[in-house]
Amino acid sequence: MKKVTVLYALLTLAFSMWTGCEGINDYSVNPNHRLRFSVDTLSFDTIFSSIGSVTKQFMVYNPNGETLKIESILLANAGKSGFRINVDGRKGDSFRDIDLWKKDSLYVAVEVTVDPNGAHQPPVIEDSILFYTNGIRQSVLLQAYGQDIRLIKGGVTFTEDTVLTADLPYLVYDSLTVAEGATLTLEKGVRFYMHSQASLIVAGTLKAAGTREEPVLFRGDRLDYIYAEIALPYDRVPGQWRGIYFTPASFDNELNHVIIRNGFSGLVFRESTPERKKIDIRHSQITNMDDHLLVAINCRIEVSDSEFSNSTNATVTLIGGKHRFVHCTLANYKKIGKSRDLQSPCLMLSNHLKTDESEMDYPLLQADFDNCIIDGSFSADSTHLYSGELMFFTKEKGEEQGNDATFNYRFNSCFIKTARIENERFVRNLFIKSPSYLKTATKEDIYEYDFRLANESAGIGRADRTVSEQFPEDRYGVSRLTGDTAPSIGAYEYVYQEEEKKD
Repeated sequence: MKKVTVLYALLTLAFSMWTGCEGINDYSVNPNHRLRFSVDTLSFDTIFSSIGSVTKQFMVYNPNGETLKIESILLANAGKSGFRINVDGRKGDSFRDIDLWKKDSLYVAVEVTVDPNGAHQPPVIEDSILFYTNGIRQSVLLQAYGQDIRLIKGGVTFTEDTVLTADLPYLVYDSLTVAEGATLTLEKGVRFYMHSQASLIVAGTLKAAGTREEPVLFRGDRLDYIYAEIALPYDRVPGQWRGIYFTPASFDNELNHVIIRNGFSGLVFRESTPERKKIDIRHSQITNMDDHLLVAINCRIEVSDSEFSNSTNATVTLIGGKHRFVHCTLANYKKIGKSRDLQSPCLMLSNHLKTDESEMDYPLLQADFDNCIIDGSFSADSTHLYSGELMFFTKEKGEEQGNDATFNYRFNSCFIKTARIENERFVRNLFIKSPSYLKTATKEDIYEYDFRLANESAGIGRADRTVSEQFPEDRYGVSRLTGDTAPSIGAYEYVYQEEEKKD
């Protein structure tokens, strides 16, 4: 009885397969039965010349109640446009007689490589994929923007003084190194697109001479979207490249109108000496890092009119040395990257460094903050001193109260999100709460930040004017001295924002 049952099941399966195969040849010939596509235009963001794109794909649907035979799928300008296609796992420029069952679908994957053309502005590259079914032609437009670049690959070391111009952007694989004794000068408008794990190592001197209109830029090389459905570009995602590292032998560096974003680390200064200036940073933005944003060990650093924002570890960490920050915004509202639970306070000051291998004391000889914002999403615990977005690490208990020899700091007319501190080293400061900003990455902003002060924010008009007179323009060139409410605390002078009218 069991053998008869098995035989019956096999005969039934064979009959089903035979009748199913017979149905495959029953194609619709109705010209009104057409294909449907998940996109009308498949767009690629800017593609660097000679560098292949990411793979994008779209779906082809048969929404009809009968099977369709797609007579042909063709890449219209095959071999000339730089586009390549793959239909349901098969590569090629043309495909014929493809069965698409009723209510079924297939994938089409697309890549593109752009040839160098000598143009400084990205040209539009277009092609089409043509679909012929029952004598009807349908198409999906392919579109990309090409950008010529200077490719730096295999590791490059500048051993003598070098000037890089802004005629074309630089795509950097591996690393760039400025040798000891050499100076690398970056002219206004220079753009670096850093590939995964790429870094800049400075043993000599780096001088970046950007302007407000044409800043020097360091960013990751991904120009597409990580989440297309919410239009989140990779340009807002941290951890895309390594960072910029300064060795102990590097001095007299200058960053003027420089933007550095989306790396693992931002600026890292190894153990040095405060007797010689390490770097002067002006009118710059360092933002969105997956580890430290700025960390310096026993260095001398001067910073003005600059923004340091959003990192997993402390936004600014100063261990020993001499430092002055004037009209800076230090703000940490990071929401993408490593877990927020791992995040550190915005500003950390220390006179002691302990690693797995050693311990070392580095006296904090000077750490002056004038007219600065020190803020973030941590709570300012009113029951604990030096909590919230301000953290002191000292070797000796009680030393966080400060002394001129080993832990010398001063905060003047700053906005600090920490418990209120009654200490002569804190003068005319605002405590506990945060300022109001124009954007702090709400869901609607798609992780976009704008740390300019919003209307009626605390901190407007509260800066020390005698200091502002020495630094009369903010990061965007706005005067700190002429407005009715001037001067304001932070890197950005307050400018009244027109309220959007609601229907």
